[in-house]
Amino acid sequence: MTKRQVSLPPEVQARVDQFVESVDERLSSSDETADVVQEVLARLHGDGVVYDRWRAEESISHAERVRLDAYDPRHVMGKSDPWAEKNKEQFRESKPLRWLWRGFDASPLAHNVGLALPFRQMVANHLFAEAGDDLQLYRGIRFPYGHNIKIGNRTIVHENVLLDDRGELTIGNRVSIADDATLHSHGHDVIDQSDVSIYCTVVEDDVRLGSEAMLAAGARVGHNAMVGAKALVRGDVPAHHVAVGMPAKSVRVKPGWESVADEPGPLPDNRET
Repeated sequence: MTKRQVSLPPEVQARVDQFVESVDERLSSSDETADVVQEVLARLHGDGVVYDRWRAEESISHAERVRLDAYDPRHVMGKSDPWAEKNKEQFRESKPLRWLWRGFDASPLAHNVGLALPFRQMVANHLFAEAGDDLQLYRGIRFPYGHNIKIGNRTIVHENVLLDDRGELTIGNRVSIADDATLHSHGHDVIDQSDVSIYCTVVEDDVRLGSEAMLAAGARVGHNAMVGAKALVRGDVPAHHVAVGMPAKSVRVKPGWESVADEPGPLPDNRET
């Protein structure tokens, strides 16, 4: 399918660039990250005037102060706050950026791809362990930490994808992850749910993951492989293979790669904690 080139009007694009660059500069400065996030989210959600009155020590209502507190990542508690296996220092640094990501996604501006894609690229540059160039990161992407994600160049992550990085999550170059896919990097003991095992889950270059595909913790999808819609991958998908089903198995090799690929069949499970 051929796509046509579209863009915002030049004067609008200039304002978008200026806004994204200004937030980027502030996040790169010596300013406290949580303070920057609170102000940016207050203005994005229409509470800029209230924020300015509060900063000027003018009177604001109790409800207005509660709203301002909700923009400050130091005053909120998320699902991942009580988890014990995390690196506390990394979590302290990444939490404000993760709150900025979620707060932006909750704003009406998140629907404007012309603004949202460069904004998320900018936040990813600060938040992820590694963030490649020319990323397309769409609305509703969720992750517990963010600082355990490595992602290569020109990768596309579509809407409502879960990137579970309680363990390590590595995604290569030119990968396409369709809507509602889930990539896991941790698991729970069958008997003791509080016993958490941490894995490294890997998606190599040029992989395609279909809509609602699920990768179990510790799975590896090889170079140029494809995982079909709704497939459940518990093992490793070899390079150039197409895997489908629940649980997934390899059903074919991509045309032209037969001479360098293994035979289709069940997926080997090479997971290590």
